[in-house]
Amino acid sequence: MKTLKLLLGFALVATLFTSCYLEDVHYNDEPAISLNQLLNSYDLWYVDINQTQGYGETPFLQIAFTVSFQNGVMYANNNLVGIGSQGNGFGVQIGTYDAYDMILDVNHIIDGYDSFDVYQVDYNTIELYNPFNDTSYFLEGYQRSNFDYDFVFYDNIHYFLQEYEAWEKTYTSNYGALNDFDNENYLQFLSGGNDDTFRSSQDANINNINNIYWDFIGNYSVGNMSGNMYQKTLTLDYDFFDNEFFQLNVINDSKIELYHSNSGTVYEFKGRGYIQYYRDAPTEGKSNIQTDELKKRKQTTNRVENTRENTRSI
Repeated sequence: MKTLKLLLGFALVATLFTSCYLEDVHYNDEPAISLNQLLNSYDLWYVDINQTQGYGETPFLQIAFTVSFQNGVMYANNNLVGIGSQGNGFGVQIGTYDAYDMILDVNHIIDGYDSFDVYQVDYNTIELYNPFNDTSYFLEGYQRSNFDYDFVFYDNIHYFLQEYEAWEKTYTSNYGALNDFDNENYLQFLSGGNDDTFRSSQDANINNINNIYWDFIGNYSVGNMSGNMYQKTLTLDYDFFDNEFFQLNVINDSKIELYHSNSGTVYEFKGRGYIQYYRDAPTEGKSNIQTDELKKRKQTTNRVENTRENTRSI
């Protein structure tokens, strides 16, 4: 009887181990998604700049709103002007890429070579870890058909104001009380630094915008109006002078309307000198020459140390 129990026990253990082994083999035989398939599973990858971890920066990701991977060619929406229509929604070509073994190698048209370890966070989120600067960017996947280009535009509208070298006043309403801003004919919104900076000029009829003399400089801010994501406010802080407060409406990709709250006057400004961004260059942040600070998306959350372990030998 004792011998029979031992034999039965041995048979049961052998069956269990055989069953587990067969299950493991079956699991391992299931095909895994490749990195190329993962990158191509969505038309657009939105760069969620506020989720960035680490203290470094990868310039072409710091400037991009979206990136896309199409048959070895990398695209990005770096500008808000034309977003949704430029490049059929993909933006402009910024380089080429190679994807293998969860590693993404990028050859940027200006920055050159860079490499990332890719981690899938969830069904539509990936992490691009750059071992060269110990910084991770988090990208959310969307199809063009369900990507809200308008939300991205209006949520980042302060960058839209920076995409022209100058804004020229083209219209002033006949109604409204006289005020000091009536004398301002040009505005410029600068990028970079800790604060968003603007300049204004009382020059008139300037053909070459490089010849504009800027009379005033100060900080500007764009705010939201309750209940309407398309309605914004613009405050121009003239330092020692009073602030100028406006309701800001976008008429089209090159024209804005400013309603001056104190006087009731309506102004229209037209953008001059469109700036095509490719990346945040070491000395110029724009393809056009500009002596001011660089244009890049700013992280509004606190920067945190990246806990991702670097497994590559750099």
